[in-house]
Amino acid sequence: MRFTVGPNPLRPPARPAAPGQPAWPTFMGTATLVGTSSSGVTVYVDQSLGQQGMDNAQSLLSSADTIVSQNNTIFGIQGGPVDVIIYAIGGATDGTGGADHGGCDFTTGNAIEVDASYGSPERVNALFEAELSECAMNGNLCGYSTGEALSRWCAAVVSSNALSDFATAPAWAQAGMPNWVDQTEQTDQDAVSTGCGMAFISWLLSQGHHLPQIAQAMVGLGDSGTLAGLYAQLTGDAAANAWSKFQAAVQALPGGVTNDDPFNGFSQAMAASG
Repeated sequence: MRFTVGPNPLRPPARPAAPGQPAWPTFMGTATLVGTSSSGVTVYVDQSLGQQGMDNAQSLLSSADTIVSQNNTIFGIQGGPVDVIIYAIGGATDGTGGADHGGCDFTTGNAIEVDASYGSPERVNALFEAELSECAMNGNLCGYSTGEALSRWCAAVVSSNALSDFATAPAWAQAGMPNWVDQTEQTDQDAVSTGCGMAFISWLLSQGHHLPQIAQAMVGLGDSGTLAGLYAQLTGDAAANAWSKFQAAVQALPGGVTNDDPFNGFSQAMAASG
């Protein structure tokens, strides 16, 4: 539920910023209503951010319906209304403060917080989609390493990979490539297990499996699912073969794992997701 550059534990829910405004997980300032998109995305901005914050908010409002449409396509759903506040999370105004929401569906998680990113609206779009995609998981995967990897791939797709500096697959490679294919870590705060998921999804995309297929299969498998189980469902091959085949593919990479898409699956995801 917490999308950050590095580990950052969830904080407890706070009071609403003001009477009648959404119950943001952490925001305690004064929010200015910017508007509501036709798909039900209501955008607010911390009034203390001034014009640059307002520029971020207006850009997100104008992009919101496209992002919602892409998210609905990826997950095969019709999403619900959400509220989103743009503010300087942790004092950052370059997107590195990440994003947050309180739950894993469109009821408990529909109050979304996104870090401002002055002059870089695509980073705001990406952070918004990271949380919106977790709402679309409908109580599954969110808070697990598999769900975190999926949400980051969704964010990359809607923003032309605007958050490449959030990459986690290199951390997995540097940690010796532990096997998070046959098991799932029950946290979304570990870069190593998330990074394994990022690289694995990159590999699946490179094999011709589209992001909507991957996302919908993962949600169907639920919290008890593994990347090996995902592989089996998509390919018809035995789940027991997933790790060894993935390992072999990684070892064959000429440049190793240096980003979240080592198998160059991004174009496949974009083609499939509009």
